[in-house]
Amino acid sequence: MDVGNHSTILEFILLGLSADPHVQALLFVLFLVTYLLTLMGNLSILLVIRTDSHLHTPMYFFLSDLSFLDFCFSSATLPKLLESLLSQKKIISVKDCMAQVFFLLDSGSTEACLLTVMAYDRCVAICHPLLYDQMMSNQLCKGLAWGSWVLGFLDALINILLAMNLDFCENQSIPHYSCELPSLFPLSCSDVSTSFAVMLCSTLLRGLGTCVLIVFSYTLIVSTILSIRSSTGKSKAFSTCSSHLTAVLLFYGSAFLRYVMPISSSPLELIFSVQYSVVTPLVNPFIYSLKNNEVKAALRRNLRKYLQYFR
Repeated sequence: MDVGNHSTILEFILLGLSADPHVQALLFVLFLVTYLLTLMGNLSILLVIRTDSHLHTPMYFFLSDLSFLDFCFSSATLPKLLESLLSQKKIISVKDCMAQVFFLLDSGSTEACLLTVMAYDRCVAICHPLLYDQMMSNQLCKGLAWGSWVLGFLDALINILLAMNLDFCENQSIPHYSCELPSLFPLSCSDVSTSFAVMLCSTLLRGLGTCVLIVFSYTLIVSTILSIRSSTGKSKAFSTCSSHLTAVLLFYGSAFLRYVMPISSSPLELIFSVQYSVVTPLVNPFIYSLKNNEVKAALRRNLRKYLQYFR
């Protein structure tokens, strides 16, 4: 399409979740509390794992990475959402919009890879407990973590470079509370077929590829657990991966639907986006702390230590 007859825009309007001022005020309080709890929860997990020597194992090394990632994930969306809920002009520049798209893609892609690595870690711990320390060496753990971040960065970089070549004109309204790649395609007056195809392929490759690896890991885990004779042993083995499995279902279910479903500007899109970009970073630290006896014991030890310090 010839864009010479169009005036290229420099900013978008985020329509957000509601136009009602009273509802916006309620949403502001709700998302502010959510953001503060997300920051507190994930920073607490990071602090506890770093300071408690009992948690200096591969499993908690990856969990600390996940907590830092969730901290970044929520920070890419919620501050701008809170600002929009307080402002009458809910605008965001094209540059800031592209930056938000990049960080959301980077965080989401990295989390998908990291959850896969955590599934492998649980597989080794349950299927090969005697060789766990040897197989999950410190060097390998760091390599897997860095590999997740690099793959996430490259995935986001490829998509954002194509998106930056799009021309946006006429329609400035994004029917969303944040900038996400699927919401930008209908606003472009240039050909989006290549960018859309790359986004779809990268989403399917990343989503299905990591899902296959996670399913394969859990197939081995379930097979090993079923071979354990004692019910206590089965329960203990399953409890070590139940938190991770819950986090996987929360993240993959909503993220996959958001990026694969047709672009329809339906309320379901907002629900799925809130689920994986707001709710998941909030509940992950609580899932791992409430369902993990070692984390709960570490939290109690640190709490007693701080209480004694302030006495």
